[in-house]
Formats: sequence, structure tokens, C-alpha cells
Amino acid sequence: MKKLPILFIMSMMLLAGCGNNQNEANEDQDDRIQVQNTTNQNVDRKTGQEIAAHLVELASSIPEVNDATAVVLGKFAVVGIDVNAKLDRSRVESIKYSVAESLKHDPYGANAVVIADADTVERLRQMGKEIQDGRPVVGILDELAQIIGRIMPDIPSDIINNENVDSTETNNNQLDKKSEKELEKEQQDQSNHHKNDQ
Repeated sequence: MKKLPILFIMSMMLLAGCGNNQNEANEDQDDRIQVQNTTNQNVDRKTGQEIAAHLVELASSIPEVNDATAVVLGKFAVVGIDVNAKLDRSRVESIKYSVAESLKHDPYGANAVVIADADTVERLRQMGKEIQDGRPVVGILDELAQIIGRIMPDIPSDIINNENVDSTETNNNQLDKKSEKELEKEQQDQSNHHKNDQ
């Protein structure tokens, strides 16, 4: 009879031990990813004028920027900065770079172009007023495209897809034969003998 209580206690311990082991297995399987339903979130949607005011505030916070203006159309923006006219060109470029860096880290300024030309900045200011007055956006888009075209006349895709591969060979006929052979040898050496592999 003494064996019966001991056997009962042992079987209870065995069942309790197996139950704990099974709970641990269930905990391993319960590592589900909890996600938040994003469809009902309030999205911060700002108008182009609100974004422009925000970008002006960011640009104006950079030292040596006296004033700024911005025109926003869609996800693109042009930010004009007013700096001291007596600054040398390298300092102005440095300030433009600082403004571009501050805009790069802002979701609304990531696709912005920064300009510091006084005439263009004034024209941007006028365009901003025209947008506020309700002028048709089509005319403003054309004018903005012309401004950007003057600032950045080369489009990266034009540079990448350069069709004129032999443009470096145009001046080859200016050397005498001996100098031309020396130049050809030098170019081959500098290109690790890959110049004619094209």
C-alpha cells in the first residue's frame, strides 16, 4: 500500500513536467508578429504652400542665409536662398550645400533644388505670390522648368547615355606619327592595356 501514494506522486510529477514542456513549445510557436493597422492612421498631408513655408524655415535656419523662398509642386521643390552679395562664390556654394544637407534629411525637402542666384530667387518669390493669388499652375510649371533648365542644363540620363563615344579621338590628327605612337603607348599603359578592348 505504501507504493500506491509514491506511484501517484511520481505520476503527478511526470504529468506536471510534461505539461510545462508542452507550454514551452507553445510559447515558441506564439512568436507572431504584431502589426498595426496602418489604413486608419491620420496621414500628415500638407498643402504645397505649407510645405514651402516649412522649407523656407529650414533654409533660413542655416547661418548666413538672410532670407529664403520656396515653390513646391507635387513632391518637387525649388528653394531660393538670399545671401550677402559680397560673399565669394565658394562661400555661397558652401552655404547652398549646407541648406541642401538640411533639406535632404527632411521628407518634404528630399527632392528640392537649392539656388542662390539673386535674380532667380526674386523670380521664385514672385512665382510663390502668383501661386497664392491663384494663377494657373501650367504657366508656373513652364517657367519653373525654364529656371531649372538654366540651373541644371545637363540631365544625368543624357550624360550616362552619351552616344558620342569617339569624342576623345577627335584631336589625334594634330600630332606627328612619332608623338602619336608615344601617346598611344602611354594611354595603353595607363588603361592597363584595356583601351582597345571596347
